Order: sequence, then C-alpha cells, then structure tokens
Amino acid sequence: MATSQPPKRQKTSPFELIYWPGAPGRGEHVRLALEAAGASYTDTAFIENGMKLVLSHIDAKNLGDASNPPLLAPPILKHGDLLISQTSNILLYLGPRLGLVPKDDEDGIYKINELALTALDGLSNEAHDTHHPIANALYYEDQKPEAKKKSEDYIKMRLPKFLGYFERVLKGEASKGGEWLYGGEMTYADLVLFQCLDGVKFAFPKAMERLEKEGKFKGVFGLYERVKGTTKIKTYLESERRQTYSLGIYRHYPELDED
Repeated sequence: MATSQPPKRQKTSPFELIYWPGAPGRGEHVRLALEAAGASYTDTAFIENGMKLVLSHIDAKNLGDASNPPLLAPPILKHGDLLISQTSNILLYLGPRLGLVPKDDEDGIYKINELALTALDGLSNEAHDTHHPIANALYYEDQKPEAKKKSEDYIKMRLPKFLGYFERVLKGEASKGGEWLYGGEMTYADLVLFQCLDGVKFAFPKAMERLEKEGKFKGVFGLYERVKGTTKIKTYLESERRQTYSLGIYRHYPELDED
C-alpha cells in the first residue's frame, strides 16, 4: 500500500507568522517557539501593511488555493507553499522542526500537544471568557455583572484546578525530573504554559500572587521562572518584539481580580 510523502520544503524557506499587531494574543505562543529555537522569521505585527496582509488571508472572498483551504483566523504560519492556522496546529508542525519535541520519542509529540492543548483550554480560553462570558461581540461593559461572577468562579475553582494538574504533571515520572513537563527537557508545551501563566498573572495579579504564596504550586511557578530565565527567551522578553498586553485575550480589570 503506497503512503503519501510529506512535501519537501527547503530548510532555507523563511517562517512567516501572520498575526494581528498590537497585542501578544494567540500568536505569542508561536513567537515564543520561534524565539526559543533562534529561528529566523518575519512577523506581520512589525511590518508595513501587516494588518492588510492578515486581513487578505481571512477575507471572505479568499478561497485558498489548490493545496490550502481558506483560513478563518490568525495566527497563520506560512512556510514555503504551506499555509496553516490554529495555534496548536502550528506548534505541532513547528515542534520537530525547531527541536522543541523529544528527538527519540516517536509518540512524544502527541504528549506535548496534549499538554499544550490543556494549558490553552484552561489558562487561555477560559481566562478570556472571564471578561466576555456572554458573547464576544458584546463589549465588556455590556456584561460586567456576569464577568464578575465568571471571574470569581475562575479564580476559586478553575485556576487552582489547572495549576494543580500541571503541578501533578511535574511530579509525574514522565516529567523526568520535575523541571519540565515532559521528557526532562524544555518543549513547546513548557513555552505555552509559560505564556498562559504570564497572561493570567497580568489579568489576575492579586489572585496569582496569593496562589504562588500558598506554596501548593511551587513546581508550576518554578517552571515559569525557568522558561523566563532561558537565554533566548530572556532576550526576547526584554526586546521590543515582545508586545505589551492590552485588550486581547488577557485583560486586567481590577474589579475582576481578588479584593
């Protein structure tokens, strides 16, 4: 039975990140992977007419091409003739190409993807829903009472649940030492968790400070500092390429944080 072969792309083909300018957003997970690997890439957040390029890819009139279906929303990665979207899908593609998955573990990439998806579920998607619990099309000001209730539940129930899960992962045998989530080395799952934690720290600084001081999640907060302190990530975070949080996924409304 014949098997299809993946398309060959020149190693010299540049990675092109296509994402909104003005906030880290979901594209930040892709940036962190590229930065951690020291990869060369372009980013529409920092080029002239970048917004226009983003919009051209998601325009309702854009039907894609013979190899690429039309795309719904950024982040989008262009690599040679390949165009793909969805944060976790892009990372699944980049992981082995950037050395951010275990080399001698055939199934490891799926474990890494599992961990990244879990972090995105509980510490990105749910964090976003705290300030937009009813509808994305409504302004925050149109759903403030509901946002307050959602945030209280998130801080009390959901946030400890996900922090506790990743604490358990770090204590597990598959972590191989407790410094990284899987396999004893930094993978893109660690980068995703770092970014999610950083965003939640911005959105709920009081709640996260309390949870850190309680000492129940030392492994998780230790991983956060470990990623932050790696040479390439530290350099990136101190550069102008690291955009500041604003009205994106993570928003700081003091009234939604702990009193």
